[in-house]
Formats: sequence, C-alpha cells, structure tokens
Amino acid sequence: MLLLLLLLGAGEVLYASIPQSAGKALPRPKLVVGIVIDQMRWDYLYRYYDRYGEGGFRRFLSEGVSCENTMITHLPAYTGVGHATIYTGTTPAVHGIAANDFTIQKTGEAVYCVDDGTVEPIGSTSAAGRMSPRNLLASTVTDELRIGTQFRSKVISVSLKDRAAILPAGHAANGAYWFDSSTGRFISSSWYVEKLPGWLEDFNKQDRPRALMQGKWETLYAPETYTASTPDDTPYETPFFRGERPVLPVDMERLFKEKGYDIVKSLPAGNTLTLELARAAIAGEQLGQRGATDFLAVSCSSTDYVGHQFGPDAVETEDTYLRLDRDLAAFFAYLDQTVGKGQYTVFLTADHAGTNNLSFQQDHKLPVGGFSPARAGKMLRDSLQARYGRTDLIRGISNYQVVLNYDAIRAGKINKERLKRQLIGWLADYPHVAYVVDQTRTADASIPEVVREKIRNGYYPKRSGEIQIIVEPGCFDTNEEGNYKGTSHGTWNPQDSHIPLLFMGWGIEPVGRLFREVHMTDIAPTIATLLRIQMPNGCIGQAIPEVLKQ
Repeated sequence: MLLLLLLLGAGEVLYASIPQSAGKALPRPKLVVGIVIDQMRWDYLYRYYDRYGEGGFRRFLSEGVSCENTMITHLPAYTGVGHATIYTGTTPAVHGIAANDFTIQKTGEAVYCVDDGTVEPIGSTSAAGRMSPRNLLASTVTDELRIGTQFRSKVISVSLKDRAAILPAGHAANGAYWFDSSTGRFISSSWYVEKLPGWLEDFNKQDRPRALMQGKWETLYAPETYTASTPDDTPYETPFFRGERPVLPVDMERLFKEKGYDIVKSLPAGNTLTLELARAAIAGEQLGQRGATDFLAVSCSSTDYVGHQFGPDAVETEDTYLRLDRDLAAFFAYLDQTVGKGQYTVFLTADHAGTNNLSFQQDHKLPVGGFSPARAGKMLRDSLQARYGRTDLIRGISNYQVVLNYDAIRAGKINKERLKRQLIGWLADYPHVAYVVDQTRTADASIPEVVREKIRNGYYPKRSGEIQIIVEPGCFDTNEEGNYKGTSHGTWNPQDSHIPLLFMGWGIEPVGRLFREVHMTDIAPTIATLLRIQMPNGCIGQAIPEVLKQ
C-alpha cells in the first residue's frame, strides 16, 4: 500500500512537471500572398529586366528566389486549368478542371468551369454571380490552411476574372470577389458570403474603374525607348476600334464611353484596380494582423487580355508589364508597412504563357501554321458523311480535342474503337497537325515522353474528349479564315508552358536563382511545407526544398 501511494505521488509530481501549454506559437508567416500574372511568359522577367524598378519583379531576385525552369505538365494551358493546378498541386486528371469550358462527355452538356446555377449572386443580380468552385474536385492549399488552423486563418481571393478568383480561393474561403463588367462592381456568390463585406461596399462606391479610365493610355516612358518590342504600328495587333490603327496613345475616356466597364480589363488600369482591391482586402479583413496566418490570393488578368489583343512583342504589352512592375512595387511597400517586412511570404507565377504571333513568326521566316478547329471539324463531318451517311457522331473539336457523341454512336450501332481510329487517321493528314492520340491508349502512341505526360495529366475522362490533337511547334488555333492577330495559348510547347515562379519573404531562402526543372504542381506543396500544413488532397507535386530556409 505504501508503495502504491509513493507511485501515485510520483505520478502527480511528474504530471505537474509536464507543461500543460508550451506557450510558444508555431513559427509561421503572418500572411501568404499568392500572385498569378495571367499569360506571363518566363522570358518577360528578362526581356524588360533593365526597365524594371527595384521594388517589383527585381525585388524577388534580390531578396528571394526565381525558379528559372518552371514548366506546366498538363494540357490544355488555359486560365481555369492553370489556377486550379497552382492551388491544388495536381493536374486536370485529378482536380477535374479540364478546360475553361468543357463538355460533360456522358450528356454532351457544355459547362463553364466555375458555373453554378444553384448559388445566388451577391452584390449583383446578373448571372455573373452564379459561380462557385463546385466543379473543382480536389482541395486547395488555401482549403488546407483553413482546415489546419481550425478555420482561424482567413482566405480571401480577388481577380477581375471569376475563375481566377474562385479556383485559388477553393471551397472553404472567407471570400472570393470578381469583377462584374455590367456594373463595374466586384461581386461574389452565396457559396462564400451572404452579403458583401462593408469594406468591399465602400470600395465599390468609389467607382475606381471609372476614375482609372480618365485621360489616355500612353507609354510610361518615351516611345523611342521601347526597343524590346516591335514598332507600335504593326499588322500583328488588333486595334480597339475597327478601321483604326493599334497604336498608343489611346483615349481611355472614349473607350469607356463606347465600351463601358468591360474595357478596363483590357488595359493596364485593370491590374492597378486589382491590386488596389487587394490592399482594400488587407485593410478591411485585417489580413496578417490578427494573430493567425492568413492567405490573400491575387490574380492580375489584364495581362492576358492585352496579350491576346496585341501579342507578346507589342509596345502595349511591354508598357503593361512596366506599369505592373510599378504597381507591384507599391503593393509590396504597402505590405511592408501594414504586415511588416519579413513577416509575410509572397509567391508570383502564371497560369500559362503565350505563343508568338503567327504573322510575326512568318515574317521572320520561322515555321508556323494556324489550326482552325471549325475547319478541321468540317473536314471530319464531311468524312463521316461519306463513310457513315451522318455527321452527328462527333460533337465538335474544342480544347484541341475531338468530342464524341456517344448517344449518336450507340443509336447508329457504330463500333466506337473503329470510329476513333478513322477520326485519328483523317486528322493525322490535316495541315499542321503533328500527332493525334487516343487518350485511352496513350501508352501506344509514338510521341515524345514529355508530350505523353502532358496528355495524360490533362485527361479527365468525364470532361475531356477522347482524341487529343497535338499541333506543330509555333502553331495554335485560329479562326475559320486562318487569320490571327495578337496571340493565344493552350499547347504543350515552351512558349505556352514555361512560366515564372518567384518566392520572397518569410521562410524563403534568398538564393537568387534555381535552375533545375520544377513544375506548376510543386507550388502548393511548397507553400504547405512552409506553413506546416497538409498538402491538398489530390496533390502530386513535390515541395521545392531549395527555396525554403532550413
């Protein structure tokens, strides 16, 4: 009995000696900021390097790290797909965002990647608010942060594009806000909030889009200094007004009067507006100032609109990036002031890049060619009519894929495998087509392994066509006439798939440049490792240890 009492007493002393609360918080940054620059090519870091200031893009290189060989490993290289991949750490084969617009293969229903008719618009009465992450099948690193902190962390996401705000926000965010072109307001949906927060209502009341459209868009510096671009007036660009020249300066007040709020997306002012909203979100939500690690996702979309209209070699594109560099510098200075320098982590990347303009390449004797999905689809239907006496066995060509009509195939008692072989054979001889691959038999295709991997990673059977078209290098989809001004993207080649990836701030090793190949899917696990939270539940990427402080 005495021995038992002694043991119990010792146990009480031992229990009392164990600290019931360590009282020391796990080291984490106060705020993580993820920035996606829509359609930014990796080489833009260096094409305009000498003209950037010290506080924007160049600050990453002096205080952080640039992963110089960051590649996209999926097809197609589109906005919705890229944003989903960045934040889930996985590819369309897992997260299910197979394109910006995809077809439900079983029914033939066309679906926009974030469309959701079950939610209500918040801050608007238009269909622009009927959006949500419902189609995203995997969790995001922002979801995992919320879960890992028992929802004490806040996640806010902002962009002009709905998909660029929603997919980074994930499913459990406190708010995702995007631009309603019909009203000039930033809105949301009932998936996230019951009403717009007061800080956003105040921001909307300022009518900043209208204010930013005053005056002219003219070059930030003397026009003759834009030597990284072609002359301002070239046939490679699309003017704002039919019959006029695609040159600066542009009367923004005239643009606003004739085109309304939507036009702000196609100007550098759209990036300025987005980063102003980001600052308002930090102030309004007290992000990084609440004793928990918060996350702000920002996507700058105007670079994509400018790129599509003017192409990668235009003065307008160069000026857009020079202005964006200044906006980023101001944004980082704001973070230094409000959150504290060294107290936040920021990464910057792109959802995809962009191909050189076809006419530009042709004029410089580079191999080029346009691929028109409409014309190729007509060729297939003509061939089907001749072989089967019907044209409805395919629904069409989209996302460089042939979408089969399974109902028609069954009704006609057509052998699907034989039909696919015939479609592949017809397309294989089509101009500027390099390969045509049965997505269910990629192992049998005689194609480079890097292309095979991208096809596999992009194929989600319920939302992807069974036949994948790979065009020749330097080619991309054009209109039916084969003409294309500006640029596009979506293919496997480095012009579309080589993107910037930069890290800076808390927990980041300032190594300058990392030259080994890393992938878009590595971003989310790197941030998860930094924050000591679980990786997203579909993640196939790997953390990049070289960028993290030991």
